[in-house]
Amino acid sequence: MNAAPPAQAGQHWLTFHLDGQAYAAPLAQVSEVIRFGEVTPVPGAAPDLLGVRHLRGRVVPVLDGRRRLGLPPQDADGEGVRVVILSHGSHWVGLRVDGVGELLLPGDDTAAAPPPPGRAARSDDPVTGVLPWKGGFVALLDVRRLCRLPADEAA
Repeated sequence: MNAAPPAQAGQHWLTFHLDGQAYAAPLAQVSEVIRFGEVTPVPGAAPDLLGVRHLRGRVVPVLDGRRRLGLPPQDADGEGVRVVILSHGSHWVGLRVDGVGELLLPGDDTAAAPPPPGRAARSDDPVTGVLPWKGGFVALLDVRRLCRLPADEAA
């Protein structure tokens, strides 16, 4: 498995919540966080694709973070629901999350552990590692795999 380096000292992460679990994406790949708004459904799309929306002249696909990560879907849009706009190379993809957390800056003494057993066996699994955080853990995500983007495009 070609996993991205889980956590590098000095790398900031943006945390967000899905079904009560904390996840994080590298801050360098977070373009912005916006309120969940109208999305246009795409007929025949993958079940985790909510649709597309226009954002400053770009058409941005919006994924349901819960469904993409194999969590139970939640149709109700709570007050904290946001769309985290992620970027990889020239691609922008929105990820609907239950709520945005805070910035995470792992220290030099904080080592990321491998993903939980069973996750590493899936080649498309976006979880690259876990870090201890607030009495639990935060799952670190690989944006390219999360958004199902081509491996050959430079980040």
